[in-house]
Amino acid sequence: MLYKNCNQTETETKQTETELCFFTAPVMELRLMVVGSSGPSQLLLTNAILGREEFSKDVTGISGSRKNIGELAGRRVAVINGPNIYDKDISQAKRKTELKRSKCLSIPGPHVFLVAFDMEKISPNDIRTPKLVMERFGRNCLGHCIVLLAYDGNLEGAALDDKVLRSDWHLRDLIEKFGGQFHVFSKNWRDRSRDRELLQKIEWLVASTGGSYFSSRTFQKAEDSVRKEEKRLKKQREAEMEKACKDLEKQYRGEELRRQRDAYSSSVGEELRAKAEMDNSWLRTSLARGLGTGFAAGAIMGALVGSVEGPGGMVLYGILGGAVGGAAGGAAQVAIDSDNAWGGDFTERAFV
Repeated sequence: MLYKNCNQTETETKQTETELCFFTAPVMELRLMVVGSSGPSQLLLTNAILGREEFSKDVTGISGSRKNIGELAGRRVAVINGPNIYDKDISQAKRKTELKRSKCLSIPGPHVFLVAFDMEKISPNDIRTPKLVMERFGRNCLGHCIVLLAYDGNLEGAALDDKVLRSDWHLRDLIEKFGGQFHVFSKNWRDRSRDRELLQKIEWLVASTGGSYFSSRTFQKAEDSVRKEEKRLKKQREAEMEKACKDLEKQYRGEELRRQRDAYSSSVGEELRAKAEMDNSWLRTSLARGLGTGFAAGAIMGALVGSVEGPGGMVLYGILGGAVGGAAGGAAQVAIDSDNAWGGDFTERAFV
């Protein structure tokens, strides 16, 4: 198994270490940013992680960014998807907006980038993806990446890894450029045999960065905008929320009243967060510039409805039951990096 970051020099490693800033909050939910080059690989990966057919096998790409909540080997995960890097049916303006939206959906930043390819169909475009991923998310994001290879065969365990290591040098070079880590997953989402191994690799990578998540100037912009939008939406709902609390006081007393209030507050909070992640001032500015102000409102509502309701009417952001589980201990950190995505972003070393 390759676990060495083959890209970083000693100087770059030291620079990365100076860009770490410590936080005390434990990592309870893993935020996984899934990136696709072309074709259905990233959607197959999302199905495999969640253990359900979130995307139909007939779908090869998506036009909008989405977030799905689920569990991987008992660990709560948030899986964020966006359009494929080489999707020719999406305009530059739309691609820019959806890149921003994916960042809003993963605030304060993803713990890991999972970059998906078809193991049997590595293309020249795939070979160029490390550079494009850096341009979109930041030059040091490769240290937070794992290459995920979709496979349709029956090989297991070490045999799969050996097949990758003996593969064409282009694939080996691609893996090394993404930091050296890879995992082979089945195109059949019902095959759960390698879930635990994938989770271990993800947790190992998070631990190797000191329990950090990746952030950058634009991820911080996204977080600021989402927080402001949450406050705005909450202010709009103040009268409604106050009435709801009074109604609860009429029905419940003591400990049960406290539980009901907490449940209501949590439900409203999740609803407002979901809306703020999909529509906020940062995204509206992008839409207004790219599509024209008159069309922006309609585009926002379309993206909100289309992304919040998944296949079969399943509402996204639903929280699956079960144990949070996993190795969540330790202090969380955040690695601050620059990202050159779509211009205007420069290195921000650290923040308190």
